[in-house]
Amino acid sequence: MTNNEDRRAARTQKNLKKALLQLLKEKDLKDISITEVTQYAHCNRVTFYSHYKDLQELLTSIFDDYLKDLTDYFRKTFKNLERFSSNDEQRHLPIFEFIYQNQFVFSLILKGEVLPGSQNQFCESLVQISTNELTLEEKTDIEIPALNYFTTYGSLGFFIYWIQQDFKDSPEVMAKKLTYLQGKMFNEAVVRNKH
Repeated sequence: MTNNEDRRAARTQKNLKKALLQLLKEKDLKDISITEVTQYAHCNRVTFYSHYKDLQELLTSIFDDYLKDLTDYFRKTFKNLERFSSNDEQRHLPIFEFIYQNQFVFSLILKGEVLPGSQNQFCESLVQISTNELTLEEKTDIEIPALNYFTTYGSLGFFIYWIQQDFKDSPEVMAKKLTYLQGKMFNEAVVRNKH
């Protein structure tokens, strides 16, 4: 593919993603047709099928984009640190900020009703960061992977609660609450890999 073809393909994919998200604000995924998406994106069905096999694959691609952006945003906050305390609200704040800035998409991901498995995608994205890039300073009787899963999936319930409250509390307030809860479980994490 030439650079022009690559740019055109990327632009088409972006338009299809934007179209599906807009339509999801108006109706359920099961009520949306590929024809509607392509009309909204100003392309045809053949173009759609050259990129995606169905709407679920398109939605998965959208979720993947947002989860990658979330983990990149989160990773930037500790890349220059050697360690951070569990009592540091700044550790959690970027996740809440990013979700707050992208409320609609993360409501879809975290509720897990539109695309089965999206909640797991979210949690696995955060678990990977904890597993690969952070480690606990103190010794625990619980294996670190088990603790990572416990805190991440426990946090999922916290994010769902926030959505159900219609994002009533600010990201700062939510980060403070989660910091309080996680501060009861561990004291300090060390940044394993510098980026």
